[in-house]
Amino acid sequence: MIYLICLMIVGIIGFQVALIAGAPWGRLTQGGQVDGPLPLAGRIIAAVSILLLGAIALALLSAEGHWPHWPRWTTWAAVAVIGISTILNWITPSSAERRLWGPIMTVLLCLTLAVVWA
Repeated sequence: MIYLICLMIVGIIGFQVALIAGAPWGRLTQGGQVDGPLPLAGRIIAAVSILLLGAIALALLSAEGHWPHWPRWTTWAAVAVIGISTILNWITPSSAERRLWGPIMTVLLCLTLAVVWA
């Protein structure tokens, strides 16, 4: 299951990389306030998201006994960030963002909780 989670995270990172590169998907992210490519500030947020997603993946890998063997609290921090992100994606004013990211983040949250409670 951890590999499915990591695959999902890699996919989300790919989306963030595309945003940084100028993909015209502003309506699908960050509240859907931008029609087209994100401005510089939005691209910086996407870059920070990549770092956060990488840390989440490493924390969850650690929970399964893999490298980098971070403390258990990092797993709970990852769950909290994914949980908050899930809520934010369901309450965003952007209907396109809700339809895309709401279900994806809900599945990611459920898989993450399954790893934590296993």
